[in-house]
Amino acid sequence: MADADPKSSVASQLPPARRHISRERMALLFAVMLTTAAGNTAMQSVMPSIGTALDIDDVWISLAYSWSALLWVICAPIWADRSDRRGRKAMMAVGLIGFIASMALCGLALWLGLAGILGGTAALIAFAVARSLYGGFGSAAPPAVQAYVASRTPRAERTQALSLIASSFGLGTVIGPALAPLMVLPLVGLTGPFIIFALIGFATLTALRLRLPNDEPQFPARSQTYDAPYAGGSTSSHQDEDDEDDEDDEEVEPHKLRWFEPRLRPWVTVGLLGGHAQAMVLGITGFLVLDRLGLRGTPAEGTGPVGLVLMCGAIATLLAQWGIIPRFNLGPRTATLSGIAIAACGAAYLGVADNLHAIALAYAIASLGFGLFRPGSTAGTSLAVTRAEQGQASGVTASVAGASFIYAPALGVWLYGHSDWLGFGLIVALCLMVFAYGWATLQSDSKLTRERR
Repeated sequence: MADADPKSSVASQLPPARRHISRERMALLFAVMLTTAAGNTAMQSVMPSIGTALDIDDVWISLAYSWSALLWVICAPIWADRSDRRGRKAMMAVGLIGFIASMALCGLALWLGLAGILGGTAALIAFAVARSLYGGFGSAAPPAVQAYVASRTPRAERTQALSLIASSFGLGTVIGPALAPLMVLPLVGLTGPFIIFALIGFATLTALRLRLPNDEPQFPARSQTYDAPYAGGSTSSHQDEDDEDDEDDEEVEPHKLRWFEPRLRPWVTVGLLGGHAQAMVLGITGFLVLDRLGLRGTPAEGTGPVGLVLMCGAIATLLAQWGIIPRFNLGPRTATLSGIAIAACGAAYLGVADNLHAIALAYAIASLGFGLFRPGSTAGTSLAVTRAEQGQASGVTASVAGASFIYAPALGVWLYGHSDWLGFGLIVALCLMVFAYGWATLQSDSKLTRERR
């Protein structure tokens, strides 16, 4: 027995070394993000055509998302904090339920408008109200997924792990626009993508409930939030990184993370400015395709070209997140600065593109840049804080991303409606501001991935 006890003690402490998430669990997390991303981009590919069919001004279509985005900013940190206490799986389920309800009710509201049962304004108001369910409850899923991954990967590998999760959004933005034209069915018309993705969301929720283990009992206190999933025993000195992370967690006094506290300020600032630029590009693109291809008179025909452009951008995003970041082992600072520079070039080209090929290429270049920028800034935010603060950090990341969509898409569309160069000029200016500020303030990649705070 004397010989067995030390072995048993060592064996009980081995799990912390196995930090890599299993393929099955990563697939479930990937599916959660993929479903919501595909549904949202499918919706984005048909909304310009729906707005034109309802005879609603472009700016009001963009503003219909604002209330949902504001709720996202408010609710994401709350859900992230709750995930520290109630477990990540529960919050992922809440997020999926919000997505399912929102998609189904949004589809119903718009169908009633297109069928002439509701007026265009009433249908848009009902859409905005239904969309708020996604901002209020759908915002629970991304912080939970991000925190789940961040808390189970070593610091040096976190950029790649978060990039993989971020790439699920990229893959979703390929699948969504590609499938959206096929989902425009005889009975439901342009609202088909809403109904079908609500059903897909239900299937994903069922798989999550059945296949992802319940992690609620492993989060009894904030200081143990990220330690407990690794092992039943305390973390020991079997890995230096484990010791150092744990020591850091003990040195940081428990407090609520604020957006602009010194550790997060540079990353939050670049995330906000770059996020606004990205939101404006997304807001303008669908309407730009209809205008420059002369499809305003036949909005139903615009679904295919808009979907094609969005799909090209999504493929470029995947190239950044699945190819460039892991292949060149880009750190947060490098990915953020190189990405925003490429995005500025793409936005400038998009401002002058006048045919489908040029528009798709310009949007792909911009998306490639943002595909580097977004995971870079997300990983930088994660690495700027300790392991015990990952839940809060993921909430900050999600709320910063949501803040970019409160008014930026509508502002971009409004400026674009007055002058192409007003809209795209502001986008390029924001990208250049991010590059200049980030160059001066962001920590080097070596410090972020190796130094202990």
